[in-house]
Amino acid sequence: MAKKPLTRPESVKVIYDEKRWVLLEKLRDEAIEIIEALGRSQISSVVHGSIARGDVSAKSDIDVFVPEVSSSFSIEMALEKAGIPVNKRILVHATPTYALKGFLEIDELRQVSFPLARFRRTEREFYKFGGEATPLMLKRKKRIPGVDKRLMLIEPTDDGHLESSIVGREESVAKLLGISVDTVLNRVRTLVRRDKIGRTGLFIERELLPEETFESVLKKLADENPAVRRRLRTV
Repeated sequence: MAKKPLTRPESVKVIYDEKRWVLLEKLRDEAIEIIEALGRSQISSVVHGSIARGDVSAKSDIDVFVPEVSSSFSIEMALEKAGIPVNKRILVHATPTYALKGFLEIDELRQVSFPLARFRRTEREFYKFGGEATPLMLKRKKRIPGVDKRLMLIEPTDDGHLESSIVGREESVAKLLGISVDTVLNRVRTLVRRDKIGRTGLFIERELLPEETFESVLKKLADENPAVRRRLRTV
């Protein structure tokens, strides 16, 4: 079940038990393994979401993100050299105006994503909105503030975290996270709307065949779909 946006005004302190600290360390170690595999091929990446913030659960995904447009072949080869198998390759275009992305699914809880076209500022800041950690931050056990799918700001503390709704505090939250107010307002609108009408589905979601590359499928989609062509021409 999707997490619903919350609007409670007060800040709540959450204290982690030993089980959660152990899980966080385990998930971060697995993320570092993927990030270092990419790094050996000179591909920079970050981890975002609950693993960056620290508020993990047994259902937490390991979402590794390559910020720069890179060759999909290079990314896949870097994982293959490290013995990290890719289970599925999926091209996603969430909406006609949003950036196209590639997803390499390692398993149900681990994936690597990357842009297939240059991101706009708000698209790039989406990852910082949710919390984004570099490899060095992970190794130093640093946790980063960010916003979860309930629109709750997660602020790490020594023994857990503080959480509070960001609704009505968009400007101060943007300043804390070092991103634009537009990005915060956009995410609030999107998640509140999703809560009211439900998830409407992706504009394009295409699993690649073994012989296909992301670039070849992207070219075919651009040839066939005017919306894809327009997005590739604009940043």
